[in-house]
Amino acid sequence: MTTTTEPAGVPAPNSGTDGDPQKAPEQVRASAEVSARIDAVADVARQLLPESGVITDRTRLRTYECDGLAHYRVTPALVVIPQDDSQVAAIVRACAEHGVPYVARGSGTGLSGGALPHAEGVLIVTSRMRTIREVRREDQRAVVEPGVINLDVTRAATPVGYYYAPDPSSQQICSIGGNVAENSGGAHCLKYGFTTNHVTGADFITPDGDLVALGGDAPDAPGYDLLGAVVGSEGTLGIVTATTVKLVRLPEEVRTILVGFESTDQAGAATSAIISAGIVPAAIEMMDALAIEAAEAAVRCNYPDGAGAVLVIELDGARVEVEEEYAEVERLCSDNGAFEQRLATDPAERALIWKGRKSAFAAVGRISPDYIVQDGVIPRTALPEVLRAIAELSSSSGVRVANVFHAGDGNLHPLVLFDDSVEGAGDAAEKVSGAILDLCIEHGGSITGEHGVGMDKAKYMPRMYSDDDLDTMQLVRCAFDPANISNPGKIFPTPRLCGEVPGRHKAAHPLQQAGLAEVF
Repeated sequence: MTTTTEPAGVPAPNSGTDGDPQKAPEQVRASAEVSARIDAVADVARQLLPESGVITDRTRLRTYECDGLAHYRVTPALVVIPQDDSQVAAIVRACAEHGVPYVARGSGTGLSGGALPHAEGVLIVTSRMRTIREVRREDQRAVVEPGVINLDVTRAATPVGYYYAPDPSSQQICSIGGNVAENSGGAHCLKYGFTTNHVTGADFITPDGDLVALGGDAPDAPGYDLLGAVVGSEGTLGIVTATTVKLVRLPEEVRTILVGFESTDQAGAATSAIISAGIVPAAIEMMDALAIEAAEAAVRCNYPDGAGAVLVIELDGARVEVEEEYAEVERLCSDNGAFEQRLATDPAERALIWKGRKSAFAAVGRISPDYIVQDGVIPRTALPEVLRAIAELSSSSGVRVANVFHAGDGNLHPLVLFDDSVEGAGDAAEKVSGAILDLCIEHGGSITGEHGVGMDKAKYMPRMYSDDDLDTMQLVRCAFDPANISNPGKIFPTPRLCGEVPGRHKAAHPLQQAGLAEVF
């Protein structure tokens, strides 16, 4: 979303107390103490990094005040840009020593506020850690640093006959570190899974500043699955400084089909029919009429005229298998109302079909000055019902909603459109956005599929989970980060257990009494 409104509870970029005569003396002292702690970390960083790697200038700091969800903006107190894992570890140790919170950031393309800085903390930017250390064809593995761009892994592996399967729509600019933090998916997650299915090992900096190895080259390392806990933890457990990823063999045959339907109901029915037939395409993507309109305005993708919805279906694998699957998919789409089907078999034709889908989020800016990118999951069979309910929400509220999503696995990405210059428009859009998440939960789904919880969706967590559930999740966080300095304030709606403030409660927490938790 492109609005810059400051939400309640998020510090304003210029918040502070220094020099303000209206502030109480104790507030001024507290501000001075914070400044002293930040200065101490900055001194350590200056000993390790070149001048360009330590940013304290207020104007330059504001460059980093948000991620891809620009609705939330906080200016960090300090930005550091390390170049290797030893520098990251030293900076984290300094943060731990001085009680300074830190947030890791990659390319800044996240859509949940997960990389939102802390106003009294350090932003550790990994964009200069972009070495692909190894591409091992014999092991089907690559070892990459967190700043490596997603698509560059595939570019490095393609000459030896492999590629990296997880492919977020932002794969030309998003980095592997952020993909690991958010457990990102992409169009091909239907067949190939999410980031967690393609990560076998990681070099990991704990909140104490220790560098440890998690997992390895094997598909399933022995012992506790600490790697599984870290992938998707949104930077709340520590920082990954290198990742061992699986490489997938380039398929013998790839066919991409663009299918036009009169309605999303028909497209949804075709999607269910294909999966029910035992066919698992590499991808099944859906766009409705409003999303198509935006894509046409932005990239002139030439999708079928008059379509109320299109499916982009990709089949890959052995040639004989793809030929058989294509014939069945073509029939099932026709049976469910398809009025036009186009087949692409060479890379240029496939890229043209994918161009509209891959550009959809940014393309919405052509038809609306502001928008919210939402992310929720529902059972695939509930697609028609939920899409109708979203249409009713849009009609009754007067807020337009464009739908573009991974139809094959029910991962919705409604784009809620508004003009923030119109009084109340932002609030109305937020209300519709929240109602869509409620629909997902009501139909047995989730509030996020691949964008993460971050800052944006923390308030929705109690709608999915009980207090006991949330406490259990927080126990894991406490085990990794008892001081609560690694990306604090994200995922959970209120501080809990080791992160509870202020002070210690008079009565013990029930989990304490049961011997399951320790308050630090």
